[in-house]
Amino acid sequence: MDLTLLNDISYGLYVLGVQDKERPTGCIINTCMQITSEDPIFAICIHRQNNTYEVLVRTRKFSISILSEQTNPKVIGTFGFFSGKDRAKFDEFQYDMIEQVPILKENCTAALIFDVISAQDMETHTVVYGRLTQTIKGVEAKPMTYDYYHKVIKGKAPKTAPTFQPSTVIKSKSNR
Repeated sequence: MDLTLLNDISYGLYVLGVQDKERPTGCIINTCMQITSEDPIFAICIHRQNNTYEVLVRTRKFSISILSEQTNPKVIGTFGFFSGKDRAKFDEFQYDMIEQVPILKENCTAALIFDVISAQDMETHTVVYGRLTQTIKGVEAKPMTYDYYHKVIKGKAPKTAPTFQPSTVIKSKSNR
């Protein structure tokens, strides 16, 4: 099965922010979608090995900062390829604390704040459902898509990304 065809599915790039005791932390995610329109509920996906996941489960509150095409690739590198256990990621960038969660200020089109309402385990990842509690307007710019990240920035997916592919053609579990 040619799983590279899954790259045709449209994704965005987001910084998921949480407050870990005395300091903010977070990670890059590419899966965020609106589920309901009234009193909006969203779904995000996060790998269970991420430090951010552990904090999210404990605090039950998170932010999504929507990255623009002008976002410095260092943001993606820092939040996507380093652990919050080893690095104070937000200290390297401008951010605000809103409703006890961090939002990235640098070249984000908007930030969204959520309360966790439920979660569903999906083997290596968890789908987290959150109720939107606040929106914050950011810069007037085009949101970064995963396609833009791959084709223009030439970025790769880390092993914990739901879209990670170790090679161009991967056999699915049903074909192994």
